[in-house]
Amino acid sequence: MRRFFPSTAAALLGCCLAPAVVSAEALPVVTVMVDNAKLIRLPERTQTVVVGNPFIAEVTPQKNGVLILTGKSFGSTNLIALDSAGALIAETTIRVEASREATITVQRGMERESLSCTPKCEPSAQLGDAAKYFDPTSGQADKRRALASGSGGGAGAVAGAAQ
Repeated sequence: MRRFFPSTAAALLGCCLAPAVVSAEALPVVTVMVDNAKLIRLPERTQTVVVGNPFIAEVTPQKNGVLILTGKSFGSTNLIALDSAGALIAETTIRVEASREATITVQRGMERESLSCTPKCEPSAQLGDAAKYFDPTSGQADKRRALASGSGGGAGAVAGAAQ
């Protein structure tokens, strides 16, 4: 009969659960602005791409190893490239930041409003804006997109809105 001592069992368990050490290409940190896209080239042999948090960044693979990276929300996540056998080829950090160009933030106590000034200042709902500002502003933008795509009441609604 074989006996394991707690320290031996812990050591065995620790060695089995430890992450495998693999050599992978360390890619530079990629920064993208929220609501913007950036093209990045993946290492050769990449078959699978994994994003740690798809709420922060979204990826859309294209031909020839090109990837469209879209900033969805502020924050940081990682991107992992795997080969056809599932081996790690490369990993990088993705940072999604707010655009500082042509954006003005109005702070009223704890409530924030954002304006896009290109060149005239117009409401521009941004993550972090006060709900009483964000909700109506984003709601108007949603209705406008629906009208433009034809799903918000048909062509008559679009023609009527333009009059």
